[in-house]
Formats: sequence, structure tokens, C-alpha cells
Amino acid sequence: MAKAIAAVVGTYEQVGRRGAAADYDVRLMLAFQKGDDLAFQELVERNHARVIGLIHRFITDASDAEDLAQEVFLRVYRARQSYQPAAKFSTWLFRIAANISLNALRSRSNRRDNVSLDQVAESQDGPREIPDPSSPAPDHHLREAELSEKVREAIRALPEKQQVAVILNKYEDMSYADIARTIGCSPTAVKSLLARARDNLKAQLLMYLRTGRERVRIA
Repeated sequence: MAKAIAAVVGTYEQVGRRGAAADYDVRLMLAFQKGDDLAFQELVERNHARVIGLIHRFITDASDAEDLAQEVFLRVYRARQSYQPAAKFSTWLFRIAANISLNALRSRSNRRDNVSLDQVAESQDGPREIPDPSSPAPDHHLREAELSEKVREAIRALPEKQQVAVILNKYEDMSYADIARTIGCSPTAVKSLLARARDNLKAQLLMYLRTGRERVRIA
């Protein structure tokens, strides 16, 4: 049994290394490792928006997400000598981003997140118009914003590994294999994490699901 498990793990790692070899970002990181600062600049430019987007799934404040993204790339910069291309660069990068985001959430656990300024602006700004009978009810967008916030709150209330798995699967469209490499487990464990996460989210959002006002696709 031990030999069979070792063989599976070895195959899994080989797949990760093959994916890394074909990854342009990995080549940039290796070039930076050898002293090419322009490679690091390109690496940041290519991944900055995705990192901010991922962090924003954990941290709702846009300015905080920007600050944390800078911390992510600072950590990448500092880790250049110890970096080993065992998987796609994004897998390694997202693991750093998720860890930094979760650490920030732990340190701010006594703070409640507010609805974003963009959501407030969408509901308050702009000229008033005569309602179109065929358009959604006036409170439709408010209900959608409220529901979206409840979904985000429910995701943030999940155990950490479930939270990361849901965000990477639902919002980053990552495969079970890539999620597994990101959080350090097997694809089977990721499937189990997502199943438990769906059950937990459904339990937390049961009141909304029962009203019939909105239909929520969970993970």
C-alpha cells in the first residue's frame, strides 16, 4: 500500500513539474532568480490584476487588497533564491496570496466589512428616471447587493481550507489538481472540501434559498 501511495504522489509531482516547465511565468521567475530584474517587473505586470482580484475575494476593502497585493509580490521578491518550480507559477503565487489574505482576516477579526463604495454609488448616483414597467423592481439591485454580501459573508465564515477551495474553484475557475497544489492536499481532498463547503454555505443561506426571491449557485 505504501508503495502504491508513493507511486501516486510521484506521478502527481511529475505532472506538476511538467506544467511548470511549460509555464512562461515560471521562466520569468527563473530568469529573475538569475538576476534579471526586468523579468520580475514583467511578472508583476502579468499577475498584478489577478492577485488583487483574488485578495479582494477575501478582503472586501479595495485599498487593503492593493496593499496586500504589494505584500504578495514583496514576498515573491524575497523568495527568489529559494523558489523551486514544482508546479505552475500561479499555483505558488495564489498560495502566497491566500495565506496573506487569511492572515489579514485573522488580524482584523473584530472588524465587520461594509458594503463597498461602488455598491453604494450604484444604488445612489445618477439621474432619476421614469421607471420602465418591464424593468426589475426598484429594490431589485438592493436585494442583489444584499444577497451578494450575504454570500461573501457565508464564504468568509467557512473553515479556512474550505474558504480557499471555494474561492479558487468558483471565482478563479481552477481545477481540483491546481487547487490541491495550492493548498497542499490531494485532488480527492479538494473534492471533499468543496462538498462540505457547499453544505455549509447552503445551511448559512437557507433563509434566502427558501424565500424563492433569488437562486444562488454555490461553488
